[in-house]
Amino acid sequence: MASGHRELPPLPVRPEWLVLQHEPIIEPELPIIDPHHHFYLKPGLTYLLDDLLADLASGHDIRATVYLECRSKYRIEGDPDLFCLGETEFVVELSREADRRGSPARVAAGIVGRADLMLGAAVERVLEAQIAAGGGRFRGIRYSTVWHPDPEAQGSPLHTDPGVMASPVFREGFARLAPLGLSYEAWLYHTQITELIDLARAFPETEIVLDHIGGVLAIGPYAGKRDDVFAAWKADIAALASCPNVSVKLGGGGMRMFGFGWHDAPRPPSSEEIARAWRPYVDTCIDVFGTTRAMFESNFPVDKCSYGYPVIWNAFKRIAAGASAAEKADLFRETARRVYRLDV
Repeated sequence: MASGHRELPPLPVRPEWLVLQHEPIIEPELPIIDPHHHFYLKPGLTYLLDDLLADLASGHDIRATVYLECRSKYRIEGDPDLFCLGETEFVVELSREADRRGSPARVAAGIVGRADLMLGAAVERVLEAQIAAGGGRFRGIRYSTVWHPDPEAQGSPLHTDPGVMASPVFREGFARLAPLGLSYEAWLYHTQITELIDLARAFPETEIVLDHIGGVLAIGPYAGKRDDVFAAWKADIAALASCPNVSVKLGGGGMRMFGFGWHDAPRPPSSEEIARAWRPYVDTCIDVFGTTRAMFESNFPVDKCSYGYPVIWNAFKRIAAGASAAEKADLFRETARRVYRLDV
C-alpha cells in the first residue's frame, strides 16, 4: 500500500431523496452487462446483495455484472499480503447466493480484485491466490493510483503517492499480470492520464481498462474551469486511445469530483439532465476509442449519492440513442463481455 494512502468517507445514499425522481424505463428490452459495481461495508455506506438485486430488478434488462474491488471484507489474520483475498472470497459467496436465489442476472460474473503491485515480482503468488479464490470469476486487479498535490482537488476517497505507475517495483509487479491472463483497472485523475499512456505503451500485451472516463476533476483548483479542463482531458484521452490495449468505462459522473453537484440538489437529476452533462465526455470517448473499446458502467453504490439505477441507465440510453444496434450492443454489453471474458 502506498505510504500516502488515506480514505475519506463516501457521500451518503438517501433513498427518500432518490424516489423523488421516477421515470419510465427506456428500451427495457436492451440487454446490459453492468461492468462496474461494488459491495460496500463502510462507515456511512452499506451496499450488499439485497441492495444490488433491488437495483438490478428496477426495470432495465441487466444480464450480468462485474465486481470491482473497494477494500471490503479483507482478511484480518494471517499473511498481510493476502488480506485482499478476503474480498474475493466474500464476493464469490455473494454471487453464489444470488444464483441460489435465482437471480436473472449473473452477479459478479467477473471479479476485479486487488493485489499490491508494489510487492514487485513477489506479487505473483498473490495474483495466483486471487485466481484460485475467484472460483473461475477472477479477471484482473485494480490498483488505484489517484494522486493530486492539492487536497482541494482530491475528489476520490483514496489518495496515494505520486509517480506510482513509473516506479520500477510497480512495473515489476505489473509485468506479472499478462502472463496470468489478468487485466489492469486504472483509477486515476485526468491529470495522470499521461502517466497511464506511458505505462500502456510499455506493456502493450496487458489489457488496461480506464475507469470513469479518466477522473475529470472539476473541484478545488478546477472549479469553474470546465472548458479548459475538458480541452486538456480531450487531448490526453485521444493519445491514450492510440494504445490498442486500453478500453474505457463511461460513467462515474455522480461522484463529487466531477463537479456536477447533483448530490446537493433539492431533487435528483433526470436522465435528460445527466445525458446533457455527460454527452461531451461520452461522445469524445466513443469518437477516439470506438464502441468496441468503450462500455457504460453504473459505479454503484458510489454514484447512487446522485441518482438512482433506473435513471442512470436511462441517461446512457439517451446518449446512445443515435447509435446503431451493433454499436449499442458494444456499449451496453459486448465490450464488457470481451474485456472480462464473460460467458453470458
